[in-house]
Amino acid sequence: MQIRLALAKGRVARKAIELLQKIGYIFEDYDEKSRKLIFQDTTGAIEFFLVKSPDVPTYVEKGAADIGIVGRDVLMEHPANVYELLNLDIGQCKMCVAGFKDSKPQFGKKLVVGTKYPAIAKNYFNSKDEPVDLIKINGSVELAPLLGLSDCIVDIVESGSTLRENGLVVLEEICDISSRLIVNKVSLKTKGAMIDPIIERFETNLSIN
Repeated sequence: MQIRLALAKGRVARKAIELLQKIGYIFEDYDEKSRKLIFQDTTGAIEFFLVKSPDVPTYVEKGAADIGIVGRDVLMEHPANVYELLNLDIGQCKMCVAGFKDSKPQFGKKLVVGTKYPAIAKNYFNSKDEPVDLIKINGSVELAPLLGLSDCIVDIVESGSTLRENGLVVLEEICDISSRLIVNKVSLKTKGAMIDPIIERFETNLSIN
């Protein structure tokens, strides 16, 4: 019996696989260019598969995966009935409100916000008692204020270079974002003897760093 791990595709997966190798789980059959869907480590303890980041909490909650590694932004936008056990300190960035410096909506109009994260944006502006109109955008969110679609955006900011290159600035910081280790609630009870050592390795690495 193996522990099945769901990883968010892209930057999070690359950093997570590096971290897994660092704590002793080597995936010799893994290649970024491979069309293979499931990969096993050499110890036989873990197998992982790659999915789109919003799907990671679903796979873990429903038991198709025992554990998962996914960004906090996904967990905030798509809440799931899972245990969030560790902040792995990888994929660090910030959720921010960004736009043109001193940008304000016209008098009497609601602030129009473009975002990939409507739930996070709604909760944030509700906490400020600030009414907004939200526009869900799936692609390059930075285009929205440039083309007059929105007054500002809510998005993840890592280095800020994309904002600067397009004349935009961070207006407000909402929260810090990093990747989290999540666990299926049933798996933690029934497979605790197998999951606990994995968690301990992550914890040891975090304490060293």
